[in-house]
Amino acid sequence: MHSVMYTHPARRRRLLSGALAAALGALALTACGGGSSDDGPLAIVSAETPSGRTPGAITFDTPFAKPQLALTDQDGKAYELGARTKGRPLLLYFGYTYCPDVCPTTMADLAGALRQLPKGTPRPDVVFVSTDPKRDTPARLKKWLGAIDPSFVGLTGKFATIQAAARGLGIAVPPPVVNSDGSITVSHGAEVLAFSPKDDKAHVMFPSGTAEATYAADLPGVVNGTFG
Repeated sequence: MHSVMYTHPARRRRLLSGALAAALGALALTACGGGSSDDGPLAIVSAETPSGRTPGAITFDTPFAKPQLALTDQDGKAYELGARTKGRPLLLYFGYTYCPDVCPTTMADLAGALRQLPKGTPRPDVVFVSTDPKRDTPARLKKWLGAIDPSFVGLTGKFATIQAAARGLGIAVPPPVVNSDGSITVSHGAEVLAFSPKDDKAHVMFPSGTAEATYAADLPGVVNGTFG
């Protein structure tokens, strides 16, 4: 299972200590294919391999402001991220539905962790932003996320808009590339950014490979705005 966060090197150095950056692991490539002709051609995901240990949340030296991102949700309706999640805890993830392992595993782990929140604890909003918006239509997002947790929000739209929002969070997302053999290279971030309800800023991120139990232990602090 592999995953990567494409972060500008200079920005990453400002955000993370050397030890934390090293813990994120080495870059790798993994191939993933669709199960039917409806799934489109073979895809290749640029990915980061976990270090072998169970990662925990990493605190940013400088928190990120929530992007003012206007896209279309899985119901085909306009969705403005800043306005819809203002003053609410938010878990934000950039990925794509044809990803064979990292994206569905991350979403499933989040869904499992949310079911473990103590009674009476508000649920954070979980927003999945597609890095493959041409194939990730609202209907596709609704079916895919609905099988994991129907409360999750899926967003799609113009790639340039998505790319700019990711860049503002220190994540470089190149456009999907159709290769000469018909395969598609899709690059995506594999970290979950947690935004506090107190100031609408991301103070922490959960790296790829974070276990469901770790999410479950840390999410109450994210929800209460006391984590990070």
